[in-house]
Amino acid sequence: MTNAAPEAMLPKGVKDFLPLKAAKIEYLKQTLRGVFSQWGFRPVIPPSLEYLHVLEIGLGEGLREKTLRFDDRQSGRLVAFPPDITPQVARIVATRMREAPLPLRLCYTGKVLRHVEQQTGKDREIFQAGVELIGLESPEADAEMIAMAVESLKALGAREFTVDIGQVEFFRGVMADLPLSGALARQVQEAIARKDSSELKSLLAEAPVSDRAREEILALPRLFGGREVLERAERAVTNDRSRRALENLSRVLKTLEVYGVEEHVTFDLGELRGLDYHTGVTFQGFLTGMGRAVCFGGRYDNLTARYGYPAPATGFAFDLQSLLFALDRELDEVAIHRTDVLIFQSEADKQPAQRIARELRSRGYSAARDIISRGLEQTLEYAGRTNFRFVMIIGDGEEDILLIRLADGCEKRLPYKAIFAEDFALQTD
Repeated sequence: MTNAAPEAMLPKGVKDFLPLKAAKIEYLKQTLRGVFSQWGFRPVIPPSLEYLHVLEIGLGEGLREKTLRFDDRQSGRLVAFPPDITPQVARIVATRMREAPLPLRLCYTGKVLRHVEQQTGKDREIFQAGVELIGLESPEADAEMIAMAVESLKALGAREFTVDIGQVEFFRGVMADLPLSGALARQVQEAIARKDSSELKSLLAEAPVSDRAREEILALPRLFGGREVLERAERAVTNDRSRRALENLSRVLKTLEVYGVEEHVTFDLGELRGLDYHTGVTFQGFLTGMGRAVCFGGRYDNLTARYGYPAPATGFAFDLQSLLFALDRELDEVAIHRTDVLIFQSEADKQPAQRIARELRSRGYSAARDIISRGLEQTLEYAGRTNFRFVMIIGDGEEDILLIRLADGCEKRLPYKAIFAEDFALQTD
């Protein structure tokens, strides 16, 4: 087994993250936590296991099919790895935080597991970082989510990106009174989601709908773009439900303009993601040149009610692996982990080097002893390959220290006691 390829030693759909990739994932999490905190969100940590029957209360059909489950030998009941964190937060709010004053601003980072078909090549293990805003139903709350997503992408160093905004109530208003059968309604919905106008026209050719209704449906795949989409949509529909959805989007846009993020926003009124789950505004974040979204969000006013606590809610989550894939090169410098000092001492008595390491750490520097027995050249090579900033060489008699800055090879000699002086700083100038 030791001769097998590394990936063959793991189940399909999961992977190891070696130090550089792990540092980038950690940077993504820390940066996003910082943005979430600035907006007043507090962390929660849901468990990695839940009873299946409890978890399924908050899952849509799609996620139920992706849930990994097994028998718990302790309880004899079915337990599951959560495929998404939002339903867990909904359960926590409904069962543990009923007495907390609303609104609740909660955030999280964590991993979820999903069953995927083997041939798809998709990840089964997904890193998420997200927020949930519970107790507000205003357009300002929806705008806050979108503005946070934009600020998060900027904080991560993304240069070109868009946030595509939809409104599932707009589609429901168009379809509400149409006499379409279940199968035909599903086919129409799928054609709209694919923006396949020709198939949609073919499906509606013999459907028992009025010319006006047919025009409204055929307009859906074309309603994507800038703010002008809202004006075109208003001319395209007549039903009150869709018009209320457009008014909601207009109010969201006004708030986004105050936040100064409207330049990153586009609208897609034919976006039907999460139609059986979302109750209003939806959005997805895309980086230019990348086909899949890096974040998903929207309003889900019915979720906490499934656990006995009705409350409006909205939120979003980032897929950290998608972010890592999209921003891999940009993260090379900011996420790389550099240790300040590698301490080398060839003499038999290692206590001087150990005392210096302790002193440096007490001052906030990161320091490691080169404990392995090897020559100075090998130590310098090791330090360069493992991202140390300095190598400190302890000479004979504790009186001679050589500090080498690895970035440019600049050297500085100093006495042993200088390390313990109040004004000591790691520099070679």
